Amino acid sequence: MMALKIFFKNASLIFLHWHKNMNTHNVTDDILLIDNLYYKGEKINIYLSMTKDINLYDLEKLCDSVGWVRRPFRKVRTAIEHSFLTISLFHKHNNYNHLIGFARATSDCAFNATIWDVVVHPDFQGQGLGKALMDQVIKQLRLADITTITLFADPQVIAFYKNLGFMNDPDGVKGMFWYPR
Repeated sequence: MMALKIFFKNASLIFLHWHKNMNTHNVTDDILLIDNLYYKGEKINIYLSMTKDINLYDLEKLCDSVGWVRRPFRKVRTAIEHSFLTISLFHKHNNYNHLIGFARATSDCAFNATIWDVVVHPDFQGQGLGKALMDQVIKQLRLADITTITLFADPQVIAFYKNLGFMNDPDGVKGMFWYPR
């Protein structure tokens, strides 16, 4: 895994409808992200949600679909509850929200944020949903005036993140890890 950063030092981004005290923790409205995406021969709409009320079984199935190691539900729930931001992508079918993408970020709420658990179901990869998900995560972090955004990337997805503006730390800082023995 490699640590990557995106920097916005000395940048001033202006977004329409920006509100300095914006709280992304309690957003409940679903946003239509993409309409009329073809999936299995029919048109579907893709929605974005920033609620932390996520079905953990659906999230586990999504993570299973990309081969991630399973984690205890209790810890996943705690991680989501303590995240600064969660964003999920889903489509509706028979009055059920089918989770197809997810990402979350932790932050010190002032300078730094780290993006975690970025996942898009394989059936929906290659259609711009990962980029749309990451664009929204970055936008929300920038709205909160976060200037340094980091993430950890497996080698096979480094090019994807570099195309979004992430880079190896220009100061040569290397991520370090501590694991219990």
